Amino acid sequence: GKKLGYTFNNRNFHNVSLGQGQEVVAEQALDLATKEGHWVILQNIHLVAKWLRSLEKKLEQHSESSHPNFRVFLSAEPAPSPDSHIIPQGILENSIKITSEASTGMHANLHQALDNFTQDTLEMCTRENEFKSILFALCYFHAVVAERRKFGPQGWNRSYPFNTGDLTISVNVLYNYLEASSKVPYDDLRYLFGEIMYGGHITDNWDRRLCKTYLEEFIKPEMLEGELLLAPGFPLPGNMDYNGYHQYIDDVLPPESPHLYGLHPNAEIGVLTQASEKLFRTVMEMQPRDTSLGEGAVVTREETVKALLEEMLEKLTDEFNIAELMAKVEERTPYVVVAFQECERMNILTSEMKRSLKELDLGLKGELTMTSDMESLQNALFLDMVPESWIKRAYPSTASLGSWFADLLTRIRELEVWTGDFSLPSSVWLAGFFNPQSFLTAIMQSTARKNRWPLDKMTLQCDVTKKNREDCASPPREGAYVHGLFMEGARWDAGIITEARLKELTPAMPVIFIRAIPADKQDTRGTYPCPVYKTQQRGTTYVWTFNLKTKENPSKWVLAGVALLLQ
Repeated sequence: GKKLGYTFNNRNFHNVSLGQGQEVVAEQALDLATKEGHWVILQNIHLVAKWLRSLEKKLEQHSESSHPNFRVFLSAEPAPSPDSHIIPQGILENSIKITSEASTGMHANLHQALDNFTQDTLEMCTRENEFKSILFALCYFHAVVAERRKFGPQGWNRSYPFNTGDLTISVNVLYNYLEASSKVPYDDLRYLFGEIMYGGHITDNWDRRLCKTYLEEFIKPEMLEGELLLAPGFPLPGNMDYNGYHQYIDDVLPPESPHLYGLHPNAEIGVLTQASEKLFRTVMEMQPRDTSLGEGAVVTREETVKALLEEMLEKLTDEFNIAELMAKVEERTPYVVVAFQECERMNILTSEMKRSLKELDLGLKGELTMTSDMESLQNALFLDMVPESWIKRAYPSTASLGSWFADLLTRIRELEVWTGDFSLPSSVWLAGFFNPQSFLTAIMQSTARKNRWPLDKMTLQCDVTKKNREDCASPPREGAYVHGLFMEGARWDAGIITEARLKELTPAMPVIFIRAIPADKQDTRGTYPCPVYKTQQRGTTYVWTFNLKTKENPSKWVLAGVALLLQ
């Protein structure tokens, strides 16, 4: 625009940032620009979804009788999901589309972070050595937190919009603090960067811990002694000029791998596996939906669904008779209450499954009109996916329908065994609960009642045994043995957390002995507070925190995203 003489000062360039009643301003700018041949840029059009139809009509009118020099530029953020595609087709078809994608890989991200500064930035602080070291460490930190997203839930529990503004403001804060104090205030700087600048985006406590741990590893007094490794094989550079730093990245930064982020190489295998599964699922969903599968097809879509439906109805057992079970119980201990709650939830799920399957069966026979719910159930059964109405009443799971249903039947069997005489199983399958927290709380409640201790002053002690499920003949005197947990990001060996083996993504844990103790008796030295999640999606499926023994610094496992999973 500048080269061709289109500038704000020449009054032939109009820049409108949309949102909060700016639509009128945009329309006036468009009307003027059409007649006079000006340029208009409309920013963030994704914020005014309702007005986009009017914009489409306006652009259509102006396209016929406008000045030959009239141009419109539109900007929008990419839609996070297919449902959020709101820009009308007419606008998309008539425009030249350019997408600006975030750079991928540590190498490109680190260069990009450094590109926000110049040689003048590096020279502006009187304490040049400290300023340059911390600035480079901040650039590395920025590149790591932005690029760690690609590792899914093992990277961050939730996705955060970290941006270059966070980095540049952090550097301004660094300059002000170094100029104002005689010693480098490491704690203050880490707090400002980790809790306010970057931490301001973070809503999950585990992600906050991760962010804080990175800063503790990257910004500490050792950085000025030339002994700090930002990643294996990548020491913090000494005092250089601006181009020297760019050259240093090209020469010294190791090739892209999860090691650069403190993660185990298995993290990459997991991400690539999930990406290919998603691709195949999308291809499956794009299959034609008609019932006849062309010549030579043996089984039609409806026959496949019907066979599956009949098999499921046959295998689903009767619901639990709560009244009958209650009559059997002499004392309602915390464990018995948990068993009842689980039975009730299982009844809600299985009754909905039976209802919807029977309804679909009648629909397929032609005795009922097919509704949209029945059709989506039919599609889900055909594509081996868990139907929406079942997910709402079930527990979090990432399994396909076949393995989900097998898992459901196992859960029902476990409940049947437990409610047979209401004695605690010798080892409890923690993953088999709708609500595992309720069972863990029941352990604390029963110990608190027995010893007359206040419940709010208690905590769970978690000891990993050397036993397998088969080795547990009877439950412990107090507390419980639990099994069915898996570790992601590392493995358990010889009584401590150790490096995972390659290609073993989620090794199984031995039986864990869980008992309740007074909170002041808990010894957390040499332990890693390990979050327990229901599924690999992590995030909202958080269950509890188990303190696991480690000989290495716990920060290593924080950066590696180590967690226990119930599935």
